[in-house]
Amino acid sequence: MLCGCTVGPDFQPPSAAVPATWLDGSRVTPAKVASHAVATPIDTAWWAVFHDPVLTALVQRGAAANLDVRIAAIRLAESRSQRAVAGAAQFPTLGANASYTRELASNNGLMSLFGASSGAAGAAANGTGSGVTTVSSTATKSGGSTPLGLSQYGLDASWELDLWGRVRRSIESADASVQLSQEAQRAALISTIAEIARDYVALRGTQTTLRITRENLDTAQQVLDLTRQRNQAGLVTDLDVIDASAQIATIQSQIPPLEQQVEAGINQLSFLVGEAPGNLRSELNGSDVIPPAPPQVPVGLPSELARRRPDIRQAEAELHQATAAIGMAEADFYPQITLSGSAGVQALEFTNLGSWNSRQYSFGPTITLPIFEGGRLRGTLALREAQQQEAAVSYQRTVLQAWHEIDDALTAFTTEQQRHDQLREAAAQNREAVVLARQRYTQGVAGFLRVLDAERNRLATEQQLASSTTTISTNLVTLYKALGGGWQDTIPLTAPSPPELREPRS
Repeated sequence: MLCGCTVGPDFQPPSAAVPATWLDGSRVTPAKVASHAVATPIDTAWWAVFHDPVLTALVQRGAAANLDVRIAAIRLAESRSQRAVAGAAQFPTLGANASYTRELASNNGLMSLFGASSGAAGAAANGTGSGVTTVSSTATKSGGSTPLGLSQYGLDASWELDLWGRVRRSIESADASVQLSQEAQRAALISTIAEIARDYVALRGTQTTLRITRENLDTAQQVLDLTRQRNQAGLVTDLDVIDASAQIATIQSQIPPLEQQVEAGINQLSFLVGEAPGNLRSELNGSDVIPPAPPQVPVGLPSELARRRPDIRQAEAELHQATAAIGMAEADFYPQITLSGSAGVQALEFTNLGSWNSRQYSFGPTITLPIFEGGRLRGTLALREAQQQEAAVSYQRTVLQAWHEIDDALTAFTTEQQRHDQLREAAAQNREAVVLARQRYTQGVAGFLRVLDAERNRLATEQQLASSTTTISTNLVTLYKALGGGWQDTIPLTAPSPPELREPRS
């Protein structure tokens, strides 16, 4: 009955204060945007909403080979081992021992002051006689000059009675630590998947911008050829040819930075999936289509937030760990009782080890009671209580921050679509303006500056449209990360052996 006592507060999972719905009606209505959020369950494989097989393959490779995820898996294994160490304290310890010593005591030793021969005195002084100080006849006959041999073997056992639950609270704390590591692994997995999706979308956006820039470069080259023909015919001055050439040089100057961004994006994705630089170049250079957002985006229910977000589950585990630490601190105020015992055989002659008379044993309880600690125990308890209060506030902060992140992500996702619609209209108008400006220039009705302005405006709006398309899909990735998307009950608990780093492909 005493072993069933456990001091300290029992942990109660906190309730997360979240809104009743993510869609409060104050945002853009679904009719005004092409893709809108709906309160339906989120698929754990949320990246599948983009319907991009290359992205899906990268996510699968990253989940298995990303180094951050592997480190988190190893740390989880470490915490599980620490839990096993903490759990061992609730069981008795049992050990075996065997020894043989050969001794020769000094004739001028301390025990000679009491008139005992040095042989027996040495045995008593060194504890080899198991507390028996009787001088052996063999030792007295030899005047203390005969060395003594002592053989013994036996078993030792001890067990701390966990009367106040100190050990049980330490195990509870270790369980919370395992939960912390497990949620850290999930957080690393979610962050890696989101980073792969974000970098992949950004790469496709850069590749699209690069394609648009090259297409505009071809158009500018056509305009330059037309201007030269008109200049040779005496219809325009050399200034138009110079302006057309300057326009080409301006567009060409935008291409190298875009090519550099493409290479950096490929290398970043290669790193996230555990590949050497350039290994994904052949896989990622085949397309420049930006993964589009689906018409409907499942965002789940706010009540699922605490279950889905690993940082909230981490904050809950930290609160659990801090609560268990209070029980451990309170248990230190009470006596600690340890049962210990030993049984074995000891003899001066090796042949006597099998004799019943060579047996020895000891057993009994040990009680340790703190009487004066100088305020250490009370200070420790106050510290643990303050840490629990800090963990409780941290949990509330984490939930509120998650709420804000989701709200910001939803707002960014919907408002960017409005901007995208305006840019799409502007790009269509600018393309038409280029056609009209070139016709009027050819007819001699408008000047060449009007053509240049139309070309610049078209290039700028088309690049902004590609950037907006990229931002919409990127905001969707951010939204799913904020919602805790990609969370699942079963994930790799151990990391595979690290692969050899392959040389970059040419």
